[in-house]
Amino acid sequence: MDKEIKQIDLLIIGSGPAGLTAAIYAGRSKLNTLVLEDEIVGGQIRGSYKVENYPGFISISGSDLADKLYEHAVKFGSKIDEFDKIKSINFSKDKKFIETENAVYNPKAIIIATGSKHRPLPIAEEEKFHGKGIHYCELCDGEMYEGKDIIVVGGGNSAVQGAVYLSKYTKSITLIHQFDNLQANKSNEEELLKNKKINIIWDSEIRKAIGKNKIEAVSIENVKTKVYSELKTEGIFVYIGLEPKTELFKNFIKLNEWGYIETDENIQTNINGIFAAGDVRSKMFRQLTTATADGTIAALMAEKYILEKED
Repeated sequence: MDKEIKQIDLLIIGSGPAGLTAAIYAGRSKLNTLVLEDEIVGGQIRGSYKVENYPGFISISGSDLADKLYEHAVKFGSKIDEFDKIKSINFSKDKKFIETENAVYNPKAIIIATGSKHRPLPIAEEEKFHGKGIHYCELCDGEMYEGKDIIVVGGGNSAVQGAVYLSKYTKSITLIHQFDNLQANKSNEEELLKNKKINIIWDSEIRKAIGKNKIEAVSIENVKTKVYSELKTEGIFVYIGLEPKTELFKNFIKLNEWGYIETDENIQTNINGIFAAGDVRSKMFRQLTTATADGTIAALMAEKYILEKED
């Protein structure tokens, strides 16, 4: 049986802070709005155990903030469809079709707010141990390592905050960083450096995970001296950056060399009526506040586009 084609005003792809903010504004504008999310609502922010840079909240957990954004969007009438994966898309100047597992949507305008995903640890054993020794979410998997010795990879805010959070479970943490200094903000750095459970190995990268059915050790290379060493560990948490989730759109939407969506000053893509917001968009700064700002602009521009088309 053919799927039903649903006509709606606005389809938002992704439910992180950018997508949910767009849904709030679109709902308040009385647009018939649907948010599609193929995973859990909230995006990357849901995995942050503490958020201290969002105006109005001195400190709030990422999951609590995500819940508040979700409730706000729903209150103003936007519908949110979780775990409905997109199977195919067909974008042109005049027609926009998105097929999911449950339906086919023909919206008047689209906001792409798919965000980004964790960059995988670049070793051959990553796939073998993914979720079984190699992890990317301290909130999801940290409790598994109660009383154990683990490794954290990275040196930015995510790595530093993740290591501090994990230290409440673990026996010890070795942070492995490819540079000789941290890239985290000063307050996060100070919190990590005073934590007696955390040791740092500088100028180094993991080259191999060792173990048959579980990780038992890693092979580490000092990138300056080229000397290899081996370190016993029971788990690895990885925070080495993010990459945009744009694979679905590459045949229709203009991307830059790193895979981020190119937009104009009104955050419209190369196709009229399709906008991009949040971490998926090519821009200098990717912060929670810039994501919500993008979502605001995207919703307002989408409403303007729809009204002009109807006139």
